[in-house]
Amino acid sequence: MAATATDVWGRKALRTHAEGVRGDYEALLKAFVEMPGVSMDPERTGDVVATAKLARDTFREFGFACRLLPTEGTPMVHAHSKKIPGAPTVTVYNHLDVQPGWGEHEGTGDPFAFTPDPTKDGRWFGRGTTDDKGPGLAALFGARYALDHGARVNVHFLWETEEEIGSPNFEKAVRREKQRLATDVVVVSDTVWVSRTKPACPAGLRGLQAYLFRLQTGKTDEHSGTTGGAARNPISEMVKVLAACVDGDTGRIKIPGFSDDVRALTPAERRDFRSSGFTIAQFKRDHNFKSVRARDAMDAMVRAWAKPTFEIHGIRGGHMGDGVKTIVPHYAEAKVSTRLVPDQDPRKQFRLVRDFVKSVNPDVKVTAEGSLAPHVSAIDGPWNDAVRSAMKFGFGKEPVFIREGGSIGAVPTMEKVLGCPVVFLGLSLPEHGYHAPNENFDWGQAAGGIASFAHLFRGA
Repeated sequence: MAATATDVWGRKALRTHAEGVRGDYEALLKAFVEMPGVSMDPERTGDVVATAKLARDTFREFGFACRLLPTEGTPMVHAHSKKIPGAPTVTVYNHLDVQPGWGEHEGTGDPFAFTPDPTKDGRWFGRGTTDDKGPGLAALFGARYALDHGARVNVHFLWETEEEIGSPNFEKAVRREKQRLATDVVVVSDTVWVSRTKPACPAGLRGLQAYLFRLQTGKTDEHSGTTGGAARNPISEMVKVLAACVDGDTGRIKIPGFSDDVRALTPAERRDFRSSGFTIAQFKRDHNFKSVRARDAMDAMVRAWAKPTFEIHGIRGGHMGDGVKTIVPHYAEAKVSTRLVPDQDPRKQFRLVRDFVKSVNPDVKVTAEGSLAPHVSAIDGPWNDAVRSAMKFGFGKEPVFIREGGSIGAVPTMEKVLGCPVVFLGLSLPEHGYHAPNENFDWGQAAGGIASFAHLFRGA
């Protein structure tokens, strides 16, 4: 007897289908993970392009039309199903580029060797498994099921290859291809839940402004016995500048006016934060922290999702090797970034930081590095309702709408240039290790994602 429509679209049917394609999914994820497409490493540019070509070939094997869209950097991948006149168009955004691998003392194994570990919830280890190849492939398998079973929807995929370096060429390429990329909604699957037991969708992303502080006081490092005391020490001066910018104990930004434009949380947002299931104990376990600044769960969530930050990523200068080399350094550099929240403008925040640093030490040169605007979206409307329904279908629990502490440069661009809403259906978990050693993804999240995306496309 033929299956009825209800049988085909029921949770049991989707889960059975997912189990049937598990081997295909795993083999494809392995092929992608073992492409070391590190966008921030110029020596890996060929690998990034090769990953894009693998994606193009994969989409074609799945029955999608696909082409590489050139940018001034590495290409984007755009795929689409056979057009159904009058049907809505849903575009899924993911990215193919990845962070660099981990050092031998940070994680275990080769980061670009796909390593299954069935003893850990059916997990797969390797750089890019969760950020962002595993979720991207789950969306692809879900789309293929939906289209094969009669879903009346035009499915597009847009896979970027420069997200990890701030999407520097994305907006120009999207503007050029605007007509080809026209869509009713963009669904992003590049975000992290609060915990395995609580699906979460971000209703906001923090922006980013990165900086390089540089102070040079001489031409060469000099003997500290001969020159010390009389010579300026640029590292000491740089430390003073950084301490003037941020309180190292509390994280409070001390730059006048820096937080003036921060948008306050609404009561509804605070309610969703409280119902998110976030705990400080789990946060510490997920990220291997011994202690944190936050006093309680709400304080931690607000700090991580809804407040700006000033982070010092590294200080360089003088002797960096083993032992003590008694010199006075001739320069110091600090690599710094500020995470920004609605309604902060990266350009304004840069000027505030630059001018304040100059007031503390006029010899410090401040250079703007990467810049991303913050994003905030509504938590209601038909597309967010569709995401709620899809995640509840795939995972059995309705998601909460929170803020995301990270940044995705493509999101405000797509909303602005394509003129459509952007919603989020993420699949990653804190323990999957975004940007961390031993990055991993697991079958439970992949299978739930396949079912969720199939349901989303069916109801579009």
